[in-house]
Amino acid sequence: MLYKFKSKVTSDVIMLEPNGRQILQIWGKFEEGVPAKGILLPEDMPAAKAALEAAIAQEEAQRAQAALEAQAHGADAHTPGISLRQRAMPLLDMLQRSLKAQKEIVWGT
Repeated sequence: MLYKFKSKVTSDVIMLEPNGRQILQIWGKFEEGVPAKGILLPEDMPAAKAALEAAIAQEEAQRAQAALEAQAHGADAHTPGISLRQRAMPLLDMLQRSLKAQKEIVWGT
């Protein structure tokens, strides 16, 4: 399943289901058993942006701590995988542009 995030001021952002669900959970917009579609109003965007930036900072701190622990044990300090920052950048851009233009973001599957 895919999530498609749309705004009238940016291109669509398409994410695989686990990644889209993670973003929606960070925004507080995901509920199990509820249809996978919704809207983020401009007045909700500052809080959504702050929550996403906080989640990115938390993940980066966890990755840095894991790298330090790996180095301390002589293991490879490389953290595999795509970070939340990389996945969320298109949505952060969409949030900023949509907020500036006062246009909502909608999503669905």
